[in-house]
Amino acid sequence: MEIRGPVQLPARREEITLETLDGLTLVGELALPESREPVATLVTLHPLPTAGGFMDSHILRKAAGRLPALADLAVLRFNTRGTTSPRGTSEGAFDGGGAEAFDVAAAVDFARERGLPKLWLVGWSFGTELALKYGRDHDVEGIILLSPPLHRATAEDVAAWEGDDRRVIVVVPELDDYLRPPEAIERFAAISHAVVIPVEGGRHLWVGEKQTRRVLTEIVAAVNPEALPLPETWDGD
Repeated sequence: MEIRGPVQLPARREEITLETLDGLTLVGELALPESREPVATLVTLHPLPTAGGFMDSHILRKAAGRLPALADLAVLRFNTRGTTSPRGTSEGAFDGGGAEAFDVAAAVDFARERGLPKLWLVGWSFGTELALKYGRDHDVEGIILLSPPLHRATAEDVAAWEGDDRRVIVVVPELDDYLRPPEAIERFAAISHAVVIPVEGGRHLWVGEKQTRRVLTEIVAAVNPEALPLPETWDGD
């Protein structure tokens, strides 16, 4: 079977809830390798909810559908406050990236309480803003930024990562609607150890199987490179 589109490979999947410090309940899902312990954990932060972003935005859904089986990763997805998906609606209201700091903290705390290893924040679009603004507050291995627009995250938020030894991986589509590779290289130059990865032909929404595979490959290259190359076919159930 070719691995593409909405295919879900075997995993232990659990519907979860997160409790924020300001008293909200957020809904989400945790996907774990089916028969092994994970070697690392992706805490995912979805695109802008007011533009249709949610925990099922396709790159994050496909990461949860494939990477527990292909790369031994745990994948935690959740809806930030006020966001709805088929899993349900998280309490609260969208706050433009302000009170969402509590949402990031709740997700990281949940992963820690579960004893999940080597946490990485993986943000896409709006989710990159949350990772940049609040990731330094938490015990994570690093941050992976997919299509960062750098709208809400300021130059000061970026520069604050300089001197922090945690990894900063920036995956930038060549044809992004908001921030393209030349400007991304310039704006992330404030972080001397940041790795900016231009993706030829890529677009902000990473539509198409070729772009999906490239993004998932870059995530695994950062988190568990021993699992590369990712298989394109599946012989099991």
